[in-house]
Amino acid sequence: MKIPHFPPYIDLNPVTRTQGAIQLPGSKSISNRTLLLAALAEGNTEISELLASDDTLVMLNALQTLGVQWQQKGISQDYLVHGVDGKFPIKQADLFMGNAGTAIRPLVAALSVLGGNYTLHGVQRMHERPIGDLVDALRRVGSDIAYTGLPGFPPLHIQSGQIRPQGWKVAGNVSSQFLTALLMAAPLIICDHDIVIEVVGELISKPYIEITLNLMQRFGVHVERDGWQRFTIARGQYYQSPGSIHVEGDASSASYFLAAGAICGGPVRVTGVGRNSIQGDVRFVEALEKMGASITMGDNFIEARSNGALKAIDADFNAIPDAAMTIAIAALYADGTSVLRNIASWRVKETDRIDAMATELTKLGAQVETGIDYLAITPPAQLKPASIETYDDHRMAMCFSLATLNGALRAGTKVRILDPKCVAKTFPEYFSVFAAIKQY
Repeated sequence: MKIPHFPPYIDLNPVTRTQGAIQLPGSKSISNRTLLLAALAEGNTEISELLASDDTLVMLNALQTLGVQWQQKGISQDYLVHGVDGKFPIKQADLFMGNAGTAIRPLVAALSVLGGNYTLHGVQRMHERPIGDLVDALRRVGSDIAYTGLPGFPPLHIQSGQIRPQGWKVAGNVSSQFLTALLMAAPLIICDHDIVIEVVGELISKPYIEITLNLMQRFGVHVERDGWQRFTIARGQYYQSPGSIHVEGDASSASYFLAAGAICGGPVRVTGVGRNSIQGDVRFVEALEKMGASITMGDNFIEARSNGALKAIDADFNAIPDAAMTIAIAALYADGTSVLRNIASWRVKETDRIDAMATELTKLGAQVETGIDYLAITPPAQLKPASIETYDDHRMAMCFSLATLNGALRAGTKVRILDPKCVAKTFPEYFSVFAAIKQY
């Protein structure tokens, strides 16, 4: 897995039109879940089109450190993972988790259940991202986890505890990854009881839980769901390899290209994801349609084109927080003030995305109002050239590349993207792929 070299900044010029078709990289959410499930399963799993990124490399390296054997097939993104049948061979390890939430959270739960002596740490931002609700949930059922830095945040030290099958509950209002972690870990407990996981409060980002349940089913574990508050894993289930599994194209990454088609002519088509995707972020196209774009979907593609000036939008984006960042940029081309609501989870992502987005949108001339869980954007008469800070957040870099596009109501502007290497977290080839659909 080779990550390209990046300069300190990239200058992007205004774009007259976007048009073309691109093959999406694999989904990060599916890739890291699949890697862990394949590692824990009985039997070997062939994974095709795994995402090549920093976050998947973090998971691959962690699994290797834990004694899981895997091979990459040549220079492709196809891998063979040798399952360990629910028992990591290495019982003591120091694991560097970078800033990969999709890696550290399910691993913390799995290691707590399986037992051993482990430390998990990452980059500074990872040590600022909350994990207390997950740790509290695991401690309640017998896990021995200690904070070695600030309470409520990584780094962590995990030692063998006596995990109980009763009393599993977790808060749902900070990150759905906490529930995902418990769901994926529960079948690893050997006991004569069903395990019931209760969600305390409102569960955010529900589509990501649907990804988790879908993939667990592929690996032989069925979860009964009672609404979004109660999940039951029947006793006696364990992970079994499906033999082979294909990773869908990343629906969050699709949002940038689809927005480009909606803003700047189009048509722009993404392949690798379509109407039957298991990813909730395909619902991003519903927001684009509300803004006036024309959308076409097939089994393995989505296409967007402009239908004139974009309309302002006022909507709840709790279910698709990552893709919603792209709507904040599309709002620069709308006919009035757009409001993105119920996005409090932005504040605990790779950076505080509400504050970061507000700061950088203001540089472009927009008027921005922020709250605890919302962002209101009034576009300027004309976009201003700007140097965009990316806050070591891949989605900031990719989103703001769209400010170069010429829309029906206002022209794009010259943008300098600082520290562009942050896109390597999920989409190392983003800027070259984005260039392929631009016409000057």
